[in-house]
Amino acid sequence: MPDGHSPIVIGRRGFLIGSLSAGMLTVSYGALPAWGAEPAAAGLYSPSLWYDIDDQGVVTVNIAKAEMGQHVGTPLAQSVAEELEADWSQMRIRHVDSDPKWGTMITGGSWSVNWTFDLLSRAGAAGRIALVAAAAKTFGVAPEACVASAGMVTSGAKSVSYAELIKAGGIAAAMSDADLKQIKLKSPAEYKIVGKSVAALDIPAKVDGSAHYGIDFQTPNMLFAKLVRPPVRNGATVKTVDDQGARKIPGYVKTLTLDDPSKTFSGLVVVLADNYWAASRASDAVQVTWDLGPHAKVDDAALLAAARQAAANPDAGASWVLDGDADAALAKASNIVSAEYLTGANLHAPMEPMNATALFDNGVWHLHAGNQFQTACVPLVAKSLGVDPAQVVVHQYYLGGGFGRRLYGDYLIPAALAAKATGRPVKLVYNRSDDMRLDCPRSPSFQAIKAAIGPDGRVSALKHDVVAGWPTNTVAPALLADTPDKRKADSFAVSGADFWYSVPNHHVRAIRNELAQAALSPGYLRSVGPGFTIWAVESFFDELAKSANADPVEFRLKHLDAAGKQAGGQTPGNQGGANRLAAVLKAAADRAGWKKQALPAGTAQGVAISMGQERGMPTFTACVAEVSVDKATGKFSVKKLTVVSDVGTPVNPDGVRSQMESATLWGLSLAIHESGTIKDGAITAGNYDAYTPLRMSQVPNLDISFIGEGHYPVGIGEPPTTVVAPAIANAIAAATGARVRSLPITPKKVKAALI
Repeated sequence: MPDGHSPIVIGRRGFLIGSLSAGMLTVSYGALPAWGAEPAAAGLYSPSLWYDIDDQGVVTVNIAKAEMGQHVGTPLAQSVAEELEADWSQMRIRHVDSDPKWGTMITGGSWSVNWTFDLLSRAGAAGRIALVAAAAKTFGVAPEACVASAGMVTSGAKSVSYAELIKAGGIAAAMSDADLKQIKLKSPAEYKIVGKSVAALDIPAKVDGSAHYGIDFQTPNMLFAKLVRPPVRNGATVKTVDDQGARKIPGYVKTLTLDDPSKTFSGLVVVLADNYWAASRASDAVQVTWDLGPHAKVDDAALLAAARQAAANPDAGASWVLDGDADAALAKASNIVSAEYLTGANLHAPMEPMNATALFDNGVWHLHAGNQFQTACVPLVAKSLGVDPAQVVVHQYYLGGGFGRRLYGDYLIPAALAAKATGRPVKLVYNRSDDMRLDCPRSPSFQAIKAAIGPDGRVSALKHDVVAGWPTNTVAPALLADTPDKRKADSFAVSGADFWYSVPNHHVRAIRNELAQAALSPGYLRSVGPGFTIWAVESFFDELAKSANADPVEFRLKHLDAAGKQAGGQTPGNQGGANRLAAVLKAAADRAGWKKQALPAGTAQGVAISMGQERGMPTFTACVAEVSVDKATGKFSVKKLTVVSDVGTPVNPDGVRSQMESATLWGLSLAIHESGTIKDGAITAGNYDAYTPLRMSQVPNLDISFIGEGHYPVGIGEPPTTVVAPAIANAIAAATGARVRSLPITPKKVKAALI
């Protein structure tokens, strides 16, 4: 925001989970101690929990977010450096281990910068104020007579560096939370470091090999663990184990059948050896017989049937949106459009498979792993071990891909239980097949939408049923959200359906697919619910535009009138509301030359828009896809994707662009390639030959841009993912008349829709 105010202002002790409302974690304040009350000793100054400054002037920022390729530490350090008036060349970052003092440790939801920008800005400003006060005392002048810049304080001809002040010691400044809230932060026009494309601070470590990933960890006396995976994803129990063949393998130690008190794992068999290769060979040699449990026959057809059955129940689910009376309006309407949309299960498939090393030392369980949600994973592991969460620490490492998979701490449990059973450190590494078949996939989804178009060409009523597994039920069930009908729903399985179009009678039901929940343990995957809700909403709005004989862009703009709640302003993050979404739509259409160029036969453009993930912190995004289609075969080629996002203030523009490019290509991969098949209670894909993400040779021309008008920073890791699939489907429909309503879009589906 232009005046520097923010949605979240938090003291030096971090923040506490307060409540969940409409999918947004909010914060509550406790009785927090005064900031910076103790004078600093000479040599190191720690004005805040979030950073310290040494006597060389080096500022090290504590990063409580996971690094998985998005360079998250750099914009967080920029937030501190801007208000601290630090010398950017002196900035460093330090990824920290789990500890309640950091507050909620989670990296997901495009939340990292959005949640911490104000917190870190104020921490930086408070440090600057204290350093300026110390310099003023040295100069014998008032603080108002001093200016801080680039790690120096000057007053007239006098100057002193932060390093010199810290060498002298004795810096002290008492500041309460109320004082922190009153600090006037810079306006965007005053920024020197925020808004600049500085080089990512973690690149040198990644280039020279000094960056440590979870899979790199080693410790003396360590055993290596490999799972013997049950034939089904969930529900199997062990009947017999025969390790006679494994005993012939040098290095083999033993096979454990373990009970998981948290009930996260069923049928848990762990093979231990002196090295990974021996553990891997031995796991293949161990013979296990199983009771496959209740999900042995679950497949894609059964999951879809369960979803349809749930949607047919008028009492199922919870009302995520309940505006007006959609049933009554639909009953009176004459022009009604309805459609159903499907998506399959989608896998995370990170390059670094799941891994963890567990060891017990001096009363504390230490878990060494890359992780995205330490706040939820610590109590999960503690429950499995039967200990107090205070006895569990997750040590953070770089992630070789996360994408939401490492929000769930299930992979920590076998290592911890095996270490407990043996009394030795245990390192567990999934092989590629384990990683895919024990994934917590994005749930398959079924969506039914019905809408009425009035005589004025506007949508007068819309009903939308969203049926899927709920990842929050898997990972953190306490965070299910309250709904208008006094029920509970998983915001991460329905967000996006609460769109920014003005529709007076709008009813969205969030319905849990109980079979998917039990059989698959659905998890969060990049963009989560909007990855399928926007697919349905934006495909359907094109179908509505066709029914109304309207241009798809103009039809959307007609409904982005910013009336009522669609004006935004409920949070600083959604100031401007639908007007900002209309602006990115216009910008994308203009950049793509919408309706301004003659395209070859069989080629057309399609459009889609999205708020990103949440109404409270929307990243308004639009995509125009240019697609060529061969009507004879159904084969199609995505020629160009034009994507525009409103990111508020881009803290690091280069990082924003990289994230947008990554998210756009992920969206393309999900749109036309990726889908996990479920058969006999299991994910069938075990490697990249069966689960085929986008290849480099398939990347189309990209026109990626972003706008920001001084609004509060929002997230960008996920939003562009959501708009690509519907834009492509809409382009194919515009080129051929063929409407594909299930993902991924394939030539076979296009050809079938042409018949």
